[in-house]
Amino acid sequence: MILHQIEALKAIGVNEVVLAINYQPEVMLNFLKDFEEKIGIKITCSQETEPLGTAGPLALARDKLRDISGEPFFVLNSDVISEYPLKQMIEFHKSHGGEASIMVTKVDEPSKYGVVVMEESTGQVERFVEKPKLFVGNKINAGIYLLNPSVLDRIELRPTSIEKEVFPNIARDKKLYAMVLPGFWMDIGQPRDYITGLRLYLDSLKKRSSPKLASGPHIIGNVLVDESAKIGEGCLIGPDVAIGPGCVIESGVRLSRCTVMRGVRIKKHACISSSIIGWHSTVGQWARVENMTILGEDVHVGDEIYSNGGVVLPHKEIKSSILKPEIVM
Repeated sequence: MILHQIEALKAIGVNEVVLAINYQPEVMLNFLKDFEEKIGIKITCSQETEPLGTAGPLALARDKLRDISGEPFFVLNSDVISEYPLKQMIEFHKSHGGEASIMVTKVDEPSKYGVVVMEESTGQVERFVEKPKLFVGNKINAGIYLLNPSVLDRIELRPTSIEKEVFPNIARDKKLYAMVLPGFWMDIGQPRDYITGLRLYLDSLKKRSSPKLASGPHIIGNVLVDESAKIGEGCLIGPDVAIGPGCVIESGVRLSRCTVMRGVRIKKHACISSSIIGWHSTVGQWARVENMTILGEDVHVGDEIYSNGGVVLPHKEIKSSILKPEIVM
């Protein structure tokens, strides 16, 4: 999903992206190298030697985020998906003249979240209320921000929460504004939510008549297929499927509501639904993978194996069926 965020940033003229990473940054950079060249954007890393929370990484990357232009910069949580109306957010930020803008989204059950209390006509944020027992509003932080460089002066290089420490201080100074996010929004930090977020994202592409969506007699509903993937004869793919670069889908395969990541091979007549297949994994012939099965990187599922909700850690070979949800270590 981070690729979709970078594409959205590139579309509005952003020319450099800084990734805040605290574990194996080389893996992410290697993954993004081809993408960086393809769309023409610079991608660098700011690596934490210790977890710095949601604000500390901004202090760590202070020199990368400040430039002589003094222009504001975007901050995006990598585990949220939306239509990314970033151009509208820039216009909103310029219009109110404050120090920081955040996007908020409406939810049905605000008591589960931290609620943003704001002045409806101007968007000025008044305060934040964590999991309110009484109704104070139905808008929550959507994890997409546009900040003036001066915000960096408010952040110390230590583990810090932007939501609980930095934003409340800016709000007290009456310099924090919130824009209501149009369209869909989803926190995709959990596998089941990731699958739901994929469906919402593909729906949004459909509404915009995006040429990214695949078509053909073997496609049902909304499907993304990387141009380098190979699809065999007699397959039925969709709805709500994403197939990554270098994948090989052999003949007679059935895919629905799933993500197939880079370099995966799905062998003949396998059936996968409501699952995530990790990088460079293999699913054997006539195998059946379903019910939120998650395969880590380089997992090999044997022929005629059934997985019912198995969560398989990387570099494993599955030779017997997983009949009920469990973690395979």
